Amino acid sequence: MREFSVPVLVDVPPSANCTDVVFQRAVDEPATVVIRRKDGTAADSPWNPITAAGFRADVAAVAKGLIAAGVESGDRVGLMSRTRYEWTVTDYAIWAAGAVGVPIYETSSPDQVKWILSDSGAKAVVVELKGHEETVREALPEFPLVWRIDDGGLDELKTLGSGVTDDVLAERRASRGGHDLATIIYTSGTTGMPKGCRITHDNLLFTARNVSRGPLEAMFDVDDRAALLFLPLAHSFARIIEVVLIETGTVLAHTPNMKNVAPDLQGFKPTFLLGVPRVFEKVYNAAEQKAVADGKGKIFHAAVRAAIDWSRAESAGGAGFGVRARHAVFDKLVYGKLRAATGGALNTAVSGGSALGERLGHFFRGVGIEVLEGWGLTETSAPSTVNIPGANKIGTVGKPFPGVSIRIGDDGEVLVKGRHVFDGYWNNERATKEAIDPEGWFHTGDVGEIDGDGYLRITGRKKEILVTAGGKNVAPAPLEDAIRAHRLISQVMVVGDDRPFIAALITLDPEAMEQWKQANGKAEVSTADPALLAEVQGAVDVANRMVSKAEQIKKFVILENDLTEETGHLTPSLKVKRALVMRDYAKQVDELYG
Repeated sequence: MREFSVPVLVDVPPSANCTDVVFQRAVDEPATVVIRRKDGTAADSPWNPITAAGFRADVAAVAKGLIAAGVESGDRVGLMSRTRYEWTVTDYAIWAAGAVGVPIYETSSPDQVKWILSDSGAKAVVVELKGHEETVREALPEFPLVWRIDDGGLDELKTLGSGVTDDVLAERRASRGGHDLATIIYTSGTTGMPKGCRITHDNLLFTARNVSRGPLEAMFDVDDRAALLFLPLAHSFARIIEVVLIETGTVLAHTPNMKNVAPDLQGFKPTFLLGVPRVFEKVYNAAEQKAVADGKGKIFHAAVRAAIDWSRAESAGGAGFGVRARHAVFDKLVYGKLRAATGGALNTAVSGGSALGERLGHFFRGVGIEVLEGWGLTETSAPSTVNIPGANKIGTVGKPFPGVSIRIGDDGEVLVKGRHVFDGYWNNERATKEAIDPEGWFHTGDVGEIDGDGYLRITGRKKEILVTAGGKNVAPAPLEDAIRAHRLISQVMVVGDDRPFIAALITLDPEAMEQWKQANGKAEVSTADPALLAEVQGAVDVANRMVSKAEQIKKFVILENDLTEETGHLTPSLKVKRALVMRDYAKQVDELYG
């Protein structure tokens, strides 16, 4: 199949903007709890309720402060913070003031901050921590308006805006409609300076309402629905989920530190969450490492096989008695404990950002937590396709959500059309024309295929296809995903462009390595350790069985240090910056072919 479309389910009026639901719900359901905010950092700290009226009051007060400070309708306001309640308040306050939000990753360097604030023409910025303010001051010493959350910045804004009337705020809110700019999201990108994506209120609302009333309606149509956000809200994926949660009235909670996710899951007890594949890999690897350390590795691995077998059988029409019996036994021995570790109420998760892999998808479904994989880009307001509860085709990224069309180009590139497609790149019309063709199709750069039921499968990136010296085209992603599934491995980058064969750069997970060293009685381990090399070779062998001989990895090297966001080798969504890795590890690559 070359093209597949799904009709629009929910229309959005031209006058609508993202703040409408915040102010209307405060009138219709003022006492309804919409957010829970953790009081303290201890694992057992209470999650205090914030009502629709309380949230609206916070948003309105901060918005009035921005207006009083001189922020005009259409002005850009930066927001640099971890994922926390104040992020969501500030995000909606910027919109309520008629302004345009410009999110900045809290890990951004001074050069990146300077580029984003300068290119967007931001008039003000709200930051979270002292370090964030110092970064802004280093980037732009004369920047005029900076408020810091942990230094009472939002309270300062509320006081500043105390003289602004409700009528003035209502007029400012009404000044922005669906076609007006809501946010400029700078793509993290794997090369060059990020490009600013112009996202309108209509882009966000059209996406949120059609997703939440269409394919994912079952996730939001229950009374006790709740979601824990821990991914950076500066990323388009987490940002659209924030909008979906506010639109649907789903109880929302925030976790600013990834280290707090495990205890916060147990304390908050979400019914669903979202993550990138690396998060689910970490959950699996942690469970495996604990089982091995406790001497229960064989039981755990048998439980994994039973979960995957059961899920595959369910996809093929239903599990037989033997598979069901094994699954039931391990549900009591293993799966129930895994569900309890997530709070006991979690049954659904959404994964995006990169490929999850069939093995993990089947494992989690077998455990009782269905991971729905979706796909999209910042330029498509995050999602374009998503799997559906009850019709989850693992290994695909689902069908288009209502109002979206997808097409496979002659060269295999995935093209997208719909009201969720961005308005273009900020200050870069040349790049806009290159990305959106005269027929309105956005060229995603991803390569894929559509099956007979309309499900999309992503097979690689158009620019990341490797061509060996022998002329063989190789998609690195499937090989990388398979190797990264091993508990000891953190990151993988397959190389081989214009080279005689395919090879790989591999890094190790520091936490997993500590347990492996203890289990093997080793105080220190070098990357040339024979036992370690054998472990990694086993992971490579598993990946090689998936592809033809010409596509197999012939050699690999274990790098001394991990590839991380802090080292500059990963984007905030944990994608490898291939060009930078090739630059910084050119010597190791050359040695592979020496």
